[in-house]
Amino acid sequence: MEVFYYLVFGGLGAVVAALELSKNTKDRINTSQTFSSFKNNYLIVYSLMMAGDWLQGPYVYYLYMTYGYSKGEIGQLFIAGFGSSMLFGTVVGSLADKQGRKRACVTYCITYILSCMTKHSPQYKVLMLGRVLGGIATSLLFSAFESWLVAEHNKRGFEQQWLSLTFSKAIFLGNGLVAIVSGLFGNLLVDTVGLGPVAPFDAAACFLAIGMAIILSSWTENYGDPSENKDLLTQFKGAAVAIASDEKIALLGAIQSLFEGSMYTFVFLWTPALSPNEEELPHGFIFATFMLASMLGSSFASRLMARSSPKVESYMQIVFVVSAASLLLPVVTNFLVAPSRVKGGSISLAGCIQLLGFCIFEACVGIFWPSIMKMRSQYIPEEARSTIMNFFRIPLNIFVCVVLYNVNAFPITVMFGMCSIFLFVASILQRRLLVLADKPKAGDWTSLKERDAEAEPLNDA
Repeated sequence: MEVFYYLVFGGLGAVVAALELSKNTKDRINTSQTFSSFKNNYLIVYSLMMAGDWLQGPYVYYLYMTYGYSKGEIGQLFIAGFGSSMLFGTVVGSLADKQGRKRACVTYCITYILSCMTKHSPQYKVLMLGRVLGGIATSLLFSAFESWLVAEHNKRGFEQQWLSLTFSKAIFLGNGLVAIVSGLFGNLLVDTVGLGPVAPFDAAACFLAIGMAIILSSWTENYGDPSENKDLLTQFKGAAVAIASDEKIALLGAIQSLFEGSMYTFVFLWTPALSPNEEELPHGFIFATFMLASMLGSSFASRLMARSSPKVESYMQIVFVVSAASLLLPVVTNFLVAPSRVKGGSISLAGCIQLLGFCIFEACVGIFWPSIMKMRSQYIPEEARSTIMNFFRIPLNIFVCVVLYNVNAFPITVMFGMCSIFLFVASILQRRLLVLADKPKAGDWTSLKERDAEAEPLNDA
C-alpha cells in the first residue's frame, strides 16, 4: 500500500506542474512592473508568516504529550486557543482598523514569537498563556494582512482584477508550497538532526522575526477608520450594522463560518478516519499530499479568476457541492465497504478511497481561500474590514470549541455527515449570494453610507 501514497502524491504533482506550465495568455493577467514589485514583497512576507504558522502545527500536540499531559488537558489547551481567538479576535481586529493594519501585522509577529517562547516551559499555566497568545495571533493572521493588502492595493490605484492574482499566489505559496517545505524542515529539525520537539517553534520565531523586519522596513501604514471620535464599542456597532443591513455581507460571513468550521473539523478527524484499526500512516507524507492538493486548487482558482466568466459567486456553488460530497465518503464507505478487522498494518481499501476523497476536499480548500478573499474585498466595507472579518470568526470558533469538547461523543461518520450538511447549506447560501450580486446595487451597506452622508448636511441645517 506504500506505493499508493507515492502514486497519489506523484499524480497530484504532475497535474499541478501541468496546470502551471500550460497557462496561456487567457489564464494570465497582464500587470505593471510596479504592481509586480508590490505583489512580490507581500508574497515574501505572507510566506514567512505562514512558515511561522505551519512549522508549529504538526508538533503542538506532540510537544504537550512529551511534557506528560493527558488527552483531556491537551484538549483544554486547544480550546483555550480557539476561545482566545473568539474573545480577543474582534477587539484586535477593531484596533487594526483604528490604529493601523501595519501595526497589527507587527503585533502578530511579536505575539506569535512570545507564544513560541512559552513552548520551552513544561508548566501548564505558561503553556496556557502561549495558547492564548497564539489565539490572538491567529485572529491577526487571518484579518490584518488581508486588510492591509486590500487597502494598500486600492490606495496605489492598481486594477481590481489584479488583487485576485495576489490572493491566488498567496494561497499557492503560503498554504501549499510553504506548508510542504515547513513540514519537511520541521521533520529534519526534530528527527534527523535530533533537536527535539521545541526546535520547530524556535525556527518559526526566526521566520516571524525576519518577516517583521521586512514589514517595518518596506510597508506603509493604512487604516480602516482613523477618526478619533470612534471608540471600540462604536466600531463594533458599525460592523454589526454593516452585517445586519447588507445581506451579502451576512451571507458571506455564514458561508465562511460553515466552510471553515467543516475544514477545522476535518483536520481533527482525518487521522482516525484513515486508521480506525490503528493502521500505520505516514502522517507527514499524507499532510504533504493534502497541501499539494490545495496547491492544485489554488492553481485552478487563479485560472478561473483571470477570466471574466464564470464569476466567483457562480463557480463557488459547485465547489461547495463537491466538497460536501467528498466529506460524505467516510459515511458511504462505512456502508458499502466491509471494514477491516485486522489491527495495525497498512491503510485499508476504505482508507484509500477516503484519502482520495480528502484530496478532493483539500483541492476545494485551495479554491476556497483566494475566492473568499476576492468576495470579501468586494463586499466588506473598508472602514471596518478587520472588525467584520473577525466577527465572522466568532461562530467559527464557537463551533470548533464545541467539536473539540465533544470529539469523543459522536461516531466519526456522524461528524463527517454533519460537515457534509454544513457544506451543502453553504452552497445554497452561495446561490443566494449569486442572485443578490446580479441585482443592481440598492440597500447595501455602501449605498446606506452614502445616503447617511447626504442626510448629514440636512440634519445640521
